[in-house]
Amino acid sequence: MLGKFFKKPKDDLNGRIPPGQTLSVRFPVLTYGPTPHYAPQDVVVRITGLAQPREFTWADLLALPQTTLTYDIHCVTHWSKLDTTWTGVRVTDLMALVQVDPGATHVMQRSVGGYSTNLSLDDFTRPENLLAHTYEGEPLDPEHGGPLRLVVPHLYFWKSAKWLTELEFMGEDRPGFWEENGYHMRGDPFKEERYDDD
Repeated sequence: MLGKFFKKPKDDLNGRIPPGQTLSVRFPVLTYGPTPHYAPQDVVVRITGLAQPREFTWADLLALPQTTLTYDIHCVTHWSKLDTTWTGVRVTDLMALVQVDPGATHVMQRSVGGYSTNLSLDDFTRPENLLAHTYEGEPLDPEHGGPLRLVVPHLYFWKSAKWLTELEFMGEDRPGFWEENGYHMRGDPFKEERYDDD
């Protein structure tokens, strides 16, 4: 028995549930270390590394086009939640304002508290990715990464950094916090890329 908050996937979900996952009714909170609490007005996302240095304030981000998208999310700890709805700034809209060096191939996301995680530039710039500030029509709460987090739905959710503060563009792939601690460098849930030996 999986309990009232988790259930086995039905067979008619047309491949939406990756292997080894169970459906979650709730949105579990999994965080390493304390949860930071700060005002949205204090949000600043810095662009560093192989790119023209720049900062985006909360007001700057809200002045960009706002997009609402619904998609499934998958945690490396074996739960999936379907049809989650997020609002924020498309990464592609942000990138239209960022001058990136042609030699950049990867991005390191950095967060309040020192957390980091890496993405290839191709994974980072997919059109469905958001810098999200709203979840299910409400401001994103701190426990789930608010005021601002990245949402990269095609990878395990540790690749969607909470409390985003910096995007460092890099000319090589480097491990972030969890990758240094044994997690996979990419994290494709449909390939079960959970750990570095998968």
